[in-house]
This record gives sequence, structure tokens and C-alpha cells, in this order.
Amino acid sequence: MTQPTSADDLLAALDPEQRAVALALRGPVRVLAGAGTGKTRAVTHRIAYGVATGVYDPRHVLAVTFTTRAAGEMRGRLRAMGAGGVQARTFHSAALRQVRWFWPKVYGGEPPQLIDSKIPLLAAAARRQRLDVDQARLRDLASEVEWAKVSNVRADDYPRLAPERGREVGGVDAATVARVMTSYEDIKRDQGRMDMEDVLLCAAALLSEDERVAAEVRGQYRFFTVDEYQDLSPIQSALLDLWLGGRDELCVVGDPAQTIYSFAGARADYLLDFTRRHPAAATVELYRSYRSTPQVVDTANRVLAGGGTRSVRLEAQRPTGPEVSWREAPDEVAEAEAVAERVATLRDQGVPLSEMAVLFRINAQSEAFEEALAARGLPYVVRGAARFFDRQEVKQAIALLRGEGRAADRGGEASAAGLVDQVVGVLSGTGWSREAPTGRGQTRDRWESLQALVSQAEAFARDQADEEGGATLPGFVAELDRRAHEQHAPVAEGVTLATLHAAKGLEWDAVFCCGVHEGTMPIVYAEGPTAVEEERRLLYVGLTRAREHLWVSWSLARNPGGQARRSPSRFLDGLRPASATDRTETSARGAAKRKRSRKAASCKQCQRPLTSARERNRGWCEDCPVPYDEELFESLRTWRKERAEAEQVPAYVVFSDATLEALAEVRPTSRAALHGINGIGPAKLDKYADDLLGLLG
Repeated sequence: MTQPTSADDLLAALDPEQRAVALALRGPVRVLAGAGTGKTRAVTHRIAYGVATGVYDPRHVLAVTFTTRAAGEMRGRLRAMGAGGVQARTFHSAALRQVRWFWPKVYGGEPPQLIDSKIPLLAAAARRQRLDVDQARLRDLASEVEWAKVSNVRADDYPRLAPERGREVGGVDAATVARVMTSYEDIKRDQGRMDMEDVLLCAAALLSEDERVAAEVRGQYRFFTVDEYQDLSPIQSALLDLWLGGRDELCVVGDPAQTIYSFAGARADYLLDFTRRHPAAATVELYRSYRSTPQVVDTANRVLAGGGTRSVRLEAQRPTGPEVSWREAPDEVAEAEAVAERVATLRDQGVPLSEMAVLFRINAQSEAFEEALAARGLPYVVRGAARFFDRQEVKQAIALLRGEGRAADRGGEASAAGLVDQVVGVLSGTGWSREAPTGRGQTRDRWESLQALVSQAEAFARDQADEEGGATLPGFVAELDRRAHEQHAPVAEGVTLATLHAAKGLEWDAVFCCGVHEGTMPIVYAEGPTAVEEERRLLYVGLTRAREHLWVSWSLARNPGGQARRSPSRFLDGLRPASATDRTETSARGAAKRKRSRKAASCKQCQRPLTSARERNRGWCEDCPVPYDEELFESLRTWRKERAEAEQVPAYVVFSDATLEALAEVRPTSRAALHGINGIGPAKLDKYADDLLGLLG
């Protein structure tokens, strides 16, 4: 029979592999689709082609994905291709629709009321167990409830399985977590409520317990497509099996390299082992990347090749583009400054701010970039989280610091404790401690945000050390207020700031992957090969968000003037150019020998061991005369203060004391020599070279 013209047009719009997907209309089909290879295009054309050729009745097709945005995009594409009658829904949406329809028929009455948030009920459950928890721990408990339910782990089994699965809630033992879970379920049942995980469980129960429900659902939906199949959880897999009822009219689409949600219950083995469950399944690989340039694709491929993830090797289809930028910064402030400078340059070259994104591992890293962008008048939006100064723990901490500062003012006496000790004292009262909590989650995120405030206090204290009156708590609060004010400007079009997890499914012309150093990428609590490999995939997701411009950076210290203890991420081995870190580690006896000897650093003048972090950072002990020109150093400090005031930024943002000391000691006389000073990157070289050479000359 002659195919309709519209059906031929649908095939003509596809590449050979996408066409193979569209033609595989019957039987189990697995599509392994690399990043940017047009998987949504392939599967929507497959459905539309099936409808156009009469193989599918659109009323009997269900396309399932994981986000409302993806489901909406799929519906829009299907309508445009004449397949508007196809249902495209999230798992939860499809299950909720079935629960609301069948519950009255099977059990009588209305189904339990869907709750907006687990937090109030969990708070009540915690009180029943005499457990005192803050909002961060309540959110972590909510995450554990979600993980246990989607993973089919009962509360009774949680204490035994949690250690095996690497699950924990900071400050709460597994047995207590299990008791809170049980109380939560009791309270929810007593109030006639259900949560989003119950929606899936209820739908599965209706299908498995009532043959009439199962027959009606299977009569309605006969052809299934599941997108992002690598994110499937055990309960979703069980529900899908019940929908199918032993049939094999299933097409699954996913990318093992983008499995980054195992902490939430996702299991990539459903995708990887699909052909074991369905031996007759056809497999098609989409490997042509239409999103990214060859430079970006090659970098992403090489990062992934360093691990053990089985995935598609991408082949770029776009013309060649700019080389990937690799940047090592002395500290996080310098890293953020360099990124902001590059953002401004790209904007001036015509790249819209809305087509740029700064990606990082955890939310607390956003503050340095918010500050650097705001200082240059570059608008930004924070995706997937509140701006730093809008976060509840930060607002609460600043309110407490403000109150402490006012109390000191009313008393008429300055505190005997230094600024940093005062800040630590106030934050300790909120439960913060110097030691980071174990595990991931909101408790860890809260700690990171408060730790960022401590780091800011340390930097502010150094910056104000020689100012009249020194660093005071009211002065520090005023500095925080200034930052908050500058970072809360209204945004029309702005640079996106997001975690790597929040960036999945998105893309931009220019992407900055920042903070790519050991301890953050992979994250410090990623223990064991499996967890580290997921961190590698997370970086791969970030890299493949870039269409044309890709920047990868890391910093050697948290704060300006801090000791350079960090090293670039192991995931960058063999990709990035040699850096100052590598040159240091390959000098003289080599890194391994130095690690074994563990000798203290020595003063470069008297050769005695250096005992403090400040001495080791400077390179000489306090008893020795300074090796630099002190008059020149003071001239540089005066210049720095004037520039900082003109730019309305803290002095350390211009240069740290350590950089000024190095300038006064080395006295570089050319731009190339300036670039060799630690703390002077390309952005600061362009901005300050003329002034510095004039002073140094």
C-alpha cells in the first residue's frame, strides 16, 4: 500500500539512525541516545509516523517522561505533526489520573487528599519520636521517605538496608529514621492524605488487585514510549510492567551517561539490561551530536572514556568552534572574577546573556559568582534554588549577626573576640560546626551556606586588618548587606547560575563549568567507585550543555590569600594543559616522595621550618625581615584601596595581600612577567597591567 505523503515527509526530516527509530514501530525497542542527538525528535516522529501510517490509534498511545516541561514539549511536537490525540504525561500525572478515576469504583468514596509537602507531617512524626530537627533535617527526612518508597524499601527494612545503600540523615541514626517513617505513614493515614509516591503505589495496587482496572487500562493504552529511561525507579518499573500486562509494545529512550539521580532511586540497569528482559528487542544508537561543536564533544567523550560507564560515543555534526578554555585560579574569588570578565567579553561579542550559564556542584558555590556578576552590572538568574542571600539559613544567620552587632554597640564596648570568632560563635548557636556533616542533602547544603559566611568573615578580617578600627561585626554585616543589595537587582535577561543537576535537559551557547577540583568534583562524600563514577557522569552532563563556548575552571584555595591545597579534578587528567599545580608537583623529588617525607615548609631566608599557615603562604617566618620592598608594597596597597573604592568592591577582590607582596618582591616589568605572578590571570592582567607597570617602574 502506498504510504501517505505526510508519512514520507516525517521520515525525510530524520537522519539514518533517527529514521531507524521511526521505522521500528512494533515490538520492544531500545534507543540509546547521546546528549544532543535529537532523541525527542526521533521518538515523537516515531509516534507520529505510526499514527500517520495507521499502525497506531492515537487514543491507544501513552508517552511517559519525568518532567512536566518534557511532557509539554512532547505534546506540542506531536500536535504539530498531526498526532495530537496521543497522551504525553509524567509517571505521576498518568498514575494520579488513574487513581482518581478508579478509586471510587473499587474502594468507594474519594481517594486520599494529595499533600503539597511532606514537611508538616514529618515534623509531627519527629515530635512523636521526641526528635528535635530543624528544617534542613526535615527536608533530608523527606528525601529518605521518597527514596525508600520509590525503591520499595519498607520502614522495617530501612535500618538494615540504609548502610548497604549508602543512605544516611546527618545527626539521625537509621533506626530513628525508620521510626519517623512509620509515624509519618500513621499520621498520613489517620488524616486521609497521600503523597506523590503514594500516587504511584496506589495506581500499582489498583492494577494488581483488581482485574477490571487492569483490563480497562490495558485496553486504553496499547503502545508505550518511555523517555529518560535511565532515571526509572523500582516503583515506576513495577507500574510500567502492570500497564503492559505482559505485552512488549514498548519503546524506551535514554542515555546511561546521564544517570545522575541514583541517590533518588534511579537505576540505569533498567536501560542497560533491557535486552536481557526483552531478548527480541531492537537497539538503535543515536550518536550524531547536533548540539555541540567538535571541541566540546571531544572533551565530553574523553571525560567519559576515563571511567566505566557504557554509553554512546558522540560524533559532532556542527562546524569547528573555539577551543575549550581551561583556567586555574588561585582562589574562588579570582575564579569568579575571571568568569564574570569572560561573560562580559562574550556579551560584547554578541552572545546574549540568556545564552550563558555558570554551572557548579552545590548551591553554596553560587555566591562568589553572584558577587562577581553583580559587581559588573551583569544580571543573572539562579535556577533550581534561591539566590544566596535569599536562602533561609543565610537570612537567619545575618539576622543573628546583626543582633549581636547591635548588642555590642549598645554596650559601648568592642568585643574582645576577633570578628571571625564572633561569627563562629553566633553560627555555632544555630547548630553549625567547623566539621562538615557526613552525607549529602539539605543538612549538608545548609552547612555549606553557613561555611560560606565564615569564609567571607575571614576574608573581610584580612582585608580590614590594617584599616582604622579593624574588622568589626557591624562592619561585616554592612558588607553582607551591600552584597545582598547588589545581587538582588531586578533581572530581565540574565546569565543562568545552576547546579549541574539542575542543568540537565538544558543547553546554552556558552557554559562555564566551575569549581572542578578534588573534593567538589567528585564531591568529598562520594565514596567508592560507583559514587565517583556518577560524579564523572555529572560533569559529562555539564560539559554537554554547551553548544559553542566551553570554559572549565578550578581554584587552588577557597579564600584570597589562603593556602593552595586543592588540585584539579581527576576527571580532567589528560585533557587540561599543564598548570602551576602540575609544575609544583613534578619538581625535584616528586609529589609521592614529598608526601612520604611530610617535611614542613622552610623559610626561604633562614631555612627554619614554617609553623603557621600565614608563614607557609608567604614563604618566610615572622622573625625574618620581609623580602620585598615595603615602601612599594604600601604604594600598591594604596592603589588597591583606590581601585576597590572606585569599583565598589572589597579590596581583596582587586588583589590579595599575598599577590601584592609577590609584586613588591619580584617587581615584574612586562605584561608577561605580571602574568607569572600568582593571582594575576588574563582578566586582571587586561584590567590592571598598565597601572601596575607604572607603579612598579
